Amino acid sequence: MELVGKPHRLLCCLFLISASALAALAESKTVHEKWDVSYQFAYPDCVRKLAVTINGHTPGPTIRAVQGDTIVVTVKNSLLTENVAIHWHGIRQIGTPWADGTEGVTQCPILPGDTFVYTFVVDRPGTYMYHAHYGMQRSAGLNGMIVVSVPPGAGADVAEPFAYDGEHDVLLNDWWHKSTYEQAAGLASVPIVWVDEPQSLLINGRGRFVNCSALGPASCNATHPECSTPVFAVVPGRTYRFRIGSMTSLSALNFEIEGHPMTVVETDGHYVKPFVVKNLNIYSGETYSVLITADQDPNRNYWLASNVVSRKPGTPTGTAVLAYYGGRSSPRAPPPTAPPAGPAWNDTAYRINQSIATVAHPAHVYTPPPRSDRTILLLNSQNKIDGRIKWALNNVSFSLPHTPYLVALKDRLQGTFDPRPPPETYNHTAYDVYGVQPNPNATSSDGLYRLAFGSVVDVVLQNANMLAANNSETHPWHLHGHDFWVLGYGVGRFDPAVHPATYNLRDPILKNTVAVHPYGWTALRWRADNPGVWAFHCHIEAHFFMGMGIVFEEGIERVGKLPQEIMGCGTSKGGRQ
Repeated sequence: MELVGKPHRLLCCLFLISASALAALAESKTVHEKWDVSYQFAYPDCVRKLAVTINGHTPGPTIRAVQGDTIVVTVKNSLLTENVAIHWHGIRQIGTPWADGTEGVTQCPILPGDTFVYTFVVDRPGTYMYHAHYGMQRSAGLNGMIVVSVPPGAGADVAEPFAYDGEHDVLLNDWWHKSTYEQAAGLASVPIVWVDEPQSLLINGRGRFVNCSALGPASCNATHPECSTPVFAVVPGRTYRFRIGSMTSLSALNFEIEGHPMTVVETDGHYVKPFVVKNLNIYSGETYSVLITADQDPNRNYWLASNVVSRKPGTPTGTAVLAYYGGRSSPRAPPPTAPPAGPAWNDTAYRINQSIATVAHPAHVYTPPPRSDRTILLLNSQNKIDGRIKWALNNVSFSLPHTPYLVALKDRLQGTFDPRPPPETYNHTAYDVYGVQPNPNATSSDGLYRLAFGSVVDVVLQNANMLAANNSETHPWHLHGHDFWVLGYGVGRFDPAVHPATYNLRDPILKNTVAVHPYGWTALRWRADNPGVWAFHCHIEAHFFMGMGIVFEEGIERVGKLPQEIMGCGTSKGGRQ
């Protein structure tokens, strides 16, 4: 019997679902959101700019739910001249692959004036996000957080293995004054016009442009309430959970709460073996939970600081204030010290060590399969096609088709994308990851990888030098529809005959987004057990726009009847053929 096009749960896919989680599903409720997406003038860093807003605000509202709840978000596209699609970052969409919100992969975009309803289940507690997944819209302000709580009375297999008295949400972002149209046009130009470093770093959608006075009061209003410094209040002696998400379009960040060591306890919805840091490296698409204790002098305020790492900073520190209840300092008074500057921006070893320290909590280890059925080696490289600078994997730059893969494959529409799969490896025995390649030319394709349903897949992401000498960047990679085990990191060229022996198969952390460090490699493993079509891409907005991504298909024959609402573009115009 074929399932109709509405949410359903394929329990065969839930290799991480426990009895407590299933009980939570049985007691679930429905959370309704009604959103109007429109352009509005906003002042996130005190500079007046058109932003893509939800109900007039950027960031959008935080969705709060309990594990097992069904989320129903009704989205009206009021952008007038622009399509939209919204991705629910970290939500696996088990049984609802059409709700993943990825234009060109799982749905046609929502046209101006149209309304689309996303319906999906949040099957696991944790800290997640949502954002636009059309063009470069994410950079324009359409984003927000999703907080999924543990159900009351949850068993030990689900209950949080840590305690706290209160919590705060922290959404980190970077912000440009140029429109995304200008940025996209520059990236597609010959010669390229790079987006450059952001003008400001935002915390919960607020920041301060340092050259406000030079722009004049008509363009920059330093007293506008939309750019007032965020304040996080704490009670002396209590412990707080800070849920931190990075929605940056370019910047890798280092986050610090002045004078308050942070204990890392969760990432991407999975519990971490606790470790203490002075500051936290966080890459675009990642979420973390940290615990702090309010045990410092309550009569002064403290900085929350966000600093750029892995790129030479051209953006001032993003700041907010931590204030103690009952203290003698005004909550909005700036702290008496300079904001923390963070570690050296080019200290790659510091960042790799923190990545390696992030492993599963001892009581929440999900042991990966001991070996994979298939290994895909992906070389991340900067290339050229027809004189345009592109990003490529194994010398192939990705492009999205006009007909979403999910529709094309499920309804067997012919000729909608290249049937030839991209290459699964590169000449890893001879490639010099530290050198500038003599032939930078690449090809473009919208082909995809087809995975055997239920198979175990290894992907090794290999970083390399860019077109310019002595230059390699951090790439945060995000997988839709899955969590993967992070098996290992390394520096230099990955050797398939040597490095798999170093994999952490004892307590690897599960994540949906992970960093590939400069000149390094990162090894991942997952089971292809979630029927659908899933994007896998660099979460730097400009890099994905320039071709740094791929797509996986698995179990398409197990996907239920597709909703008519996801169609209407490419070959799917007019509905099912």
